[in-house]
Amino acid sequence: MKLKVFFILAVVLCASTCYGSDLIVGTSFNARLAWTHKANFNAVPFIKRVKEVFYSDPGQQTIKGIIARDLDHTKASATITAGGVGSTFANIRLKSERGSGLNYQIEIYV
Repeated sequence: MKLKVFFILAVVLCASTCYGSDLIVGTSFNARLAWTHKANFNAVPFIKRVKEVFYSDPGQQTIKGIIARDLDHTKASATITAGGVGSTFANIRLKSERGSGLNYQIEIYV
């Protein structure tokens, strides 16, 4: 009985993490918040919105974590196209659903 409950909880946990539209890479634990950006773009009917967000640290500090939260909880996606954790810069690509806008909170930790 305990094995069944454990298995069901594991499946639910896996499914909940697979369908999230937030991007969490690296860690924010014991790191300093270096940059935050609110990416908010309006919807265009029948069109997918694709936007690039760029970050470059002028102090040349290494990025420890990147968090991009979808504030509207849509099926939009965020991906890192260049740089990222272990680098001093990051390029983040945001792509919305067809006919939806983008509303992301992006945080970079060094």
